Amino acid sequence: MTLPALMGNFWGVMLSYVFLYPVLMSLLWMIGGVAFYFRYERHPHRIVSQPPERADYPLIAVLVPCFNEEANARDTIDALMDLRYPNFEVIAINDGSRDRTGEILDALADEYPQLRVIHNVKNQGKAVGLNTAALLTHAEILVGIDGDARLDPWCLHWLVRHFDVPEVGAVTGNPRVRTRSTLLGRIQVGEFSSIVGLIKRAQRSIGLIFTVAGVIAAFRRSALFEAGFWSPDKLTEDVDITWKLQLAGWEVRFEPRALCWILMPETLKGLWNQRLRWATGGAQVIFDYWSEIWQRPRMWPVFVEYSMSILWAFCMALLVVYRTADLVFYKHDLQSVPVLMLGWTGLLIGTTCLVQMLLSLWLDRPYDQGLLKNYFWMIWYPVIYWVLSATTAVAALPAALARRSGKRATWISPDRGISPDTNRANNKR
Repeated sequence: MTLPALMGNFWGVMLSYVFLYPVLMSLLWMIGGVAFYFRYERHPHRIVSQPPERADYPLIAVLVPCFNEEANARDTIDALMDLRYPNFEVIAINDGSRDRTGEILDALADEYPQLRVIHNVKNQGKAVGLNTAALLTHAEILVGIDGDARLDPWCLHWLVRHFDVPEVGAVTGNPRVRTRSTLLGRIQVGEFSSIVGLIKRAQRSIGLIFTVAGVIAAFRRSALFEAGFWSPDKLTEDVDITWKLQLAGWEVRFEPRALCWILMPETLKGLWNQRLRWATGGAQVIFDYWSEIWQRPRMWPVFVEYSMSILWAFCMALLVVYRTADLVFYKHDLQSVPVLMLGWTGLLIGTTCLVQMLLSLWLDRPYDQGLLKNYFWMIWYPVIYWVLSATTAVAALPAALARRSGKRATWISPDRGISPDTNRANNKR
């Protein structure tokens, strides 16, 4: 066989993987999502405002790390004070903010007796803030949220019920995007259902979750103690603590009725920075816990899924480079690769994607009224998601390898969306 023929076969196999991997994973996610629905959601207690009654209501501490949150702190704390759960306290951590966050939190503490405020002189990062607050409460159940999040009034009711099972170490809630003033914002509304929510359901069906949502997650304090609490050097402390808990033998669950309304980027630059941080943090965790993952076969399914997604991203990038070189430099002298998204394969993947989106939006419709109205905007989602996923994954691996172990992950100020009632603003690691 000639070299051009071998190269043609090589690129053909790679192209097939680029097409078939999303289709295969989409089918697995849909099957897992439907299985989760029939096992956990299709019962009388599906209405968010009607959680099952409890015999007791253990103390819950809600931890709110804040950095430069003057635009959002009052909304977040006010929403917490509207919680229907009868036994909770709030600990807000002002992590060296350079704006009026500390002043606003102190004023809120005078207004609400359930609120305590911790002031860090210097920016120490979200993980340090969470660890500090966790050591200053007697509550066995801790709920970590972001400084811009708004919890649904019944959120704690739905989270606490899972801790009746002694093996449960953490429960992640269901983030809902509230920045919807642009096309990018509306697309992310669908993304959090068609990708994030559906994947969480599918992963829960097999008993493992890649990551809790850092913006809304509940933890058993004793489980955190056993796992070593949050790691200050991890870019994504939520991914890190999820793997630490599961590697320690604790169960991590997903609760779709524990709603939390969040702000997301509505500019491409803001979205890129956010997803690059997520991708780098995820790779950092995999590299750090590689040997432990290898020794625990129960963790392999999620690890294999992650590895296949990284392989897909690099294949996608190589095909784009190859095709560009073919068109620009070699004038089609290279063994040509068919143009992406043409023919029956493009039709198959496009149809599968739209079916996945429709199913996931249907599953989430009780929790987000009017969600199906965003289905029209989802036609733009595959292109944006593919490009963003591939490029951030490729950029994240060398960044994760180059990042020094032990280097403190401190806060930066991401894009928080463009809307009349929200500012672009300050927060996060």
